Amino acid sequence: MSTMNISLPDTLKSFVDEQVSQRGYGTSSEYVRELIRKDQDRLQLRGLLLAGAASPPAAPADARYFEGLRDRVRNAAQPTAKG
Repeated sequence: MSTMNISLPDTLKSFVDEQVSQRGYGTSSEYVRELIRKDQDRLQLRGLLLAGAASPPAAPADARYFEGLRDRVRNAAQPTAKG
């Protein structure tokens, strides 16, 4: 694992220390790593949303579409007969 040193104003350092204490992190590094992971997830989701918005339209999500989904779930939940 690599090391990175950052400088924070006293107010941000106090905030980080408070979050570590209140939210059960072992260290400020754990807190910062979680923030970075969440930002990565947010950026990935944004990319997926933009790709979806740029893609051609699919079939409409109407009542028939949702009933088909329900049927697939019902069929998947039914036990299969063993011969």
